[in-house]
Amino acid sequence: MQAHVFHAIALAFAMTLGTPAAAQPAAAAAQPAEPTALEARSLQVVELLNGEVQPEEIFTPAFRAAIADEQIKTLSASLSAQFGRAVEVSLLAPREGMRAALEIRFERGIAKGGIALDPAENNRINELRFTSVDSLAVAGDTADKIAADLGALPGSVNAWFGPLGGAPVISRNAEVTLALGSTFKLYILAALAEDVKAGRRKWSDVVVLTEKSYPSGQLQDWPQGSPVTLHTLASLMISISDNTATDQLIKVLGRNRILQLIIASGHADPWANDEFLSTRELFMLKADQKLADQWRSDDSGLQIGALNEMASRANPPLDEINAAFANGPKALDIEWFASPADLAKLFAHMRKTADPKAFEILAINPSATDAIKANWGAIGFKGGSEPGVLNLTWLLTDKAGRDWVLTLGWNNPEAVVDEGKLEAIAQRILLLPR
Repeated sequence: MQAHVFHAIALAFAMTLGTPAAAQPAAAAAQPAEPTALEARSLQVVELLNGEVQPEEIFTPAFRAAIADEQIKTLSASLSAQFGRAVEVSLLAPREGMRAALEIRFERGIAKGGIALDPAENNRINELRFTSVDSLAVAGDTADKIAADLGALPGSVNAWFGPLGGAPVISRNAEVTLALGSTFKLYILAALAEDVKAGRRKWSDVVVLTEKSYPSGQLQDWPQGSPVTLHTLASLMISISDNTATDQLIKVLGRNRILQLIIASGHADPWANDEFLSTRELFMLKADQKLADQWRSDDSGLQIGALNEMASRANPPLDEINAAFANGPKALDIEWFASPADLAKLFAHMRKTADPKAFEILAINPSATDAIKANWGAIGFKGGSEPGVLNLTWLLTDKAGRDWVLTLGWNNPEAVVDEGKLEAIAQRILLLPR
């Protein structure tokens, strides 16, 4: 499964070309009567983000050769989906010359980065980069408005936001089970952290790398036999959703141990995750219709046969796996499953049984903007996605020390879900006053 990073779409709009020019001298204090080239092009960036200017009107040919027009439009639309319309240039410094720091204010965020022009190309833009996007609270936003926006999404949506063990602020289909994507890795972390707290394992225990899955991650490229600590495996599994690290931990812990944890945490239908798939197995099942049909059988012997066959096969080429996901949602019944209520129970269980380092691992990649970080005392995150599946789940601690949970799930077997829309809703929730 692919890693899900809160800023991923925004940060992907980091489009640069060529060697950076030298910094230009600061502009004079007096505002020129006519807009400078930087001012004029920066205003056009606002129009570009709103779909009112086409890339060919403002970028150099070399820039457009490096970054396709359709990609620019897609990234612009993704930013708008998350943060609303671009409103104004809130910072341009300096205002004269060929290069400047640039900030664009959206309705719900501030995009920060830089811009550079090419004087030999009629001052067209040859560099545009947004290195971060900070969320802004939406004036007048309410839980009811957010719940209505969740209800308007196509497909199946579930959600829960509230203090752990308390009444929800937002709840939608909280008992409804949906596919999780890589959020299922929380159950592996919980089982490992419970074993560590009970003294059955140590974070510093070293295992030999024997498993090999597919991206996202890094360990699929490491040599087999590499020594890796359990802490490193868990950290990579959660922070960058490393699938090979995940499968290695499944191998170390055992499927039954993880299923035992799922049951103990209070999952309403733990058998929906039995047999507990590795990421490699999920990829192979999605890519092989015959194997998938065998796995779907009610005959447990056929399921075990499918597992044994996958274990004996060499890994299919990456191109074959990618092709299985290329045409939209596929076989969403082959996944890992939980409801918002299940995930809230998992966090409550972890607070009682998990070694505290598990929560430090969750906080490595909090998937939160600076404004959201300022709104909370501590933030932990895991998300997951595949075509037609998206889940975003946070364990948050407010500044009074009380735990909160936000979990949003969206499945649609008919179409790829719009990650930007759900991320924008999540940001609004995380910025709500409490």
